[in-house]
Amino acid sequence: MRVFTGADELQAAAGEQLGASDWMTIEQQRVNAFADATEDHQWIHIDPQRAATGPFGTTIAHGFLTLSLLPHLIDQTYRVEGTTMVINYGLNKVRFPAPVP
Repeated sequence: MRVFTGADELQAAAGEQLGASDWMTIEQQRVNAFADATEDHQWIHIDPQRAATGPFGTTIAHGFLTLSLLPHLIDQTYRVEGTTMVINYGLNKVRFPAPVP
């Protein structure tokens, strides 16, 4: 795990590869709960039978579900010391280039 000693050091690492987290399995139950929380009930996410005949052969996780897991994955990759709290300032140019089945 990479350790930064402050926000300035983290900012200086912009553009660098920071590391990798463990793999995680996204279960259908989590996808369904996310669909309920966001009111995004598209069949490609929540209907395994219909999705089986769709373009990916199975349901896929919402792109925003995968994005919302970033705090968990970041906790495994790096930490910033010397701060009282860390907040999400935002994201630029977020894309979802591949499905998460």
